[in-house]
Amino acid sequence: MKIAKKFMALSLAAVMAGSCLTACGDSSSSKDGGSSDGTIVIGGSGPLTGGAAQYGVGVKNAAQLAVDEINEAGGVNGVKLKLVFEDDEADPGDKAVNAYNALKDKGMQVMLGTVTTGSCLAVIDKTKQDNIFQITPSASAQDVIKNDNTFQVCFTDPNQGKASADYIAENNVAKKIAIIYDNSDAYSSGIYNTFKSEAAEKGLEIVAEQSFTKDSKTDFSAQITAAKSAGAELLFLPIYYQEASLILAQCKSADFSPKFFGCDGLDGILGVENFDKSLAEGVMLLTPFAADASDDATQKFVKAYKEKYNNEIPNQFAADAYDGVKIIAKLIEKEGIKADMSASDICDKLKKAISDGFSYDGLTGQGMTWSAEGAVSKNPKAVVIKDGNYSAL
Repeated sequence: MKIAKKFMALSLAAVMAGSCLTACGDSSSSKDGGSSDGTIVIGGSGPLTGGAAQYGVGVKNAAQLAVDEINEAGGVNGVKLKLVFEDDEADPGDKAVNAYNALKDKGMQVMLGTVTTGSCLAVIDKTKQDNIFQITPSASAQDVIKNDNTFQVCFTDPNQGKASADYIAENNVAKKIAIIYDNSDAYSSGIYNTFKSEAAEKGLEIVAEQSFTKDSKTDFSAQITAAKSAGAELLFLPIYYQEASLILAQCKSADFSPKFFGCDGLDGILGVENFDKSLAEGVMLLTPFAADASDDATQKFVKAYKEKYNNEIPNQFAADAYDGVKIIAKLIEKEGIKADMSASDICDKLKKAISDGFSYDGLTGQGMTWSAEGAVSKNPKAVVIKDGNYSAL
């Protein structure tokens, strides 16, 4: 009898706990998928910890800055925005999926992200299945936009590769080029393939092509020796800043001092812990944003970002995220989106609106437009690291 009573008590406790979970869950979402607290919920994920944290933190900070500015100005058509953000550690697997599921639990109606290509590839089919509008600030692989609900604020990898080769050729930066790239990474390989093809068209000579993988990205002595022996005048690095910082240090040790040129993945190299910034002096990279640009929009953004985030200078990832939120807001305004609408209904409206004559003037491009395939059209900028800062070329 005691056992029976004990069992009934446990069962009742379980039912009550379940009821509490139902009643006490995230209040930002309602049963029909709309927001129940009167806000439109934008979800984002990116690396807030780990080696790529500079990217994710920059995106989160700038997205929150944009949301705050919009809300302080009265919201969008009188409706406030809310940002929820999860750490995916730049993982291309379960951690990215878990972050996405957590965002859904928090009532996400529109997705800004993910930040990195691998994580984005891990969730794009899920956002398609859930019919959630997704615009990534910085995941640049072409496969990221294979579904009709996904769009990019950043350049695609092919565009970065082509633009890099064009800039080097048209500005006579160098003729003999060596490449070091990560053949286990979609971002790096995508840029490399297009750069190689465009370099041939522009009459640039690739004298050495060296690769590495995620399992061999600390010792680059063999790749550097090959580039030096081939007489490379320029080392093209379509890679992320962590590996680039090691390559610069190891080039110095090898008494090899070519010109260095990279893409947006190098943005962040000046913030690498214990990195000698003097090694990056003269490094060139293509990016849609330069923090020292003199236009009013950039100066206003940099000032606001520094004031809000301990005098930190925003990187390109932050600028793309800021534009991303403002783009979402403009589309919401254009389509008259309401907080009680489901994520699926919002997606149907936004994906049609963005590719139907929509244009946006932002920090990372003037007159930005989008194709139905999700790619953005805008012009890249070249910057050089000078006196420990990024300077427009």
